[in-house]
Amino acid sequence: MSLQPPIAPGAPDLCTFVVTDIESDGHNPLESSMLSFASVAVDVTGKVISEFEAVLNPRADRVPDPNTMAWWATQPEAYKWATTNPEAPEVVMPRYADWVESLPGFRVFAAAPMIFDGPWIDHYLWAFAGTRVLGGPYKTRQIFRGGGICLYTMAGSLRGAEYTKWGMQRVPPEWYGHIEHTHRAIDDARGFANVLAKLFEISGSLPYIEATESMYK
Repeated sequence: MSLQPPIAPGAPDLCTFVVTDIESDGHNPLESSMLSFASVAVDVTGKVISEFEAVLNPRADRVPDPNTMAWWATQPEAYKWATTNPEAPEVVMPRYADWVESLPGFRVFAAAPMIFDGPWIDHYLWAFAGTRVLGGPYKTRQIFRGGGICLYTMAGSLRGAEYTKWGMQRVPPEWYGHIEHTHRAIDDARGFANVLAKLFEISGSLPYIEATESMYK
């Protein structure tokens, strides 16, 4: 089981944000396969610490979704990136878990949206590496801390947009560092990492209110 490094008294918590994008041949990790994924590890300023990219063999016990495959047919270049030189997930996922553990401080998973990319990585980590995307009171290997970050939610709320206008396509292109969303996992993860850094910049300008124990009595 991984133990998180101690933080010196009075020192700020050091976090590494693992911004991740996945590509799949369906919508449900219990039915279809993850084809590829990539993670960009950044600090709170957006400085890139390390990157990880992998292409996976489709699982023999899963079936591609016809509608997803019809969409892939319209994205031949992206599909090539998602399927070229695949490796077995039972080889890739332990290597990925080791890479996450090599990152400094508390590792925090981030995706846009969390509800899509998160379950895929969580399921594959649990199935092939015995660990989870979520940190918690589990008697298993802990490589991430907390519940992670949904960029979709963070971007919508910090922009002050109404819920129906929270889509990532509404985020200004400069927030992505003008990185095109190509559906190649590493390209998309890099763009989302830039968005996260911008969101932290915005949140740093807002007043900070620290909760106290008395508030919950």
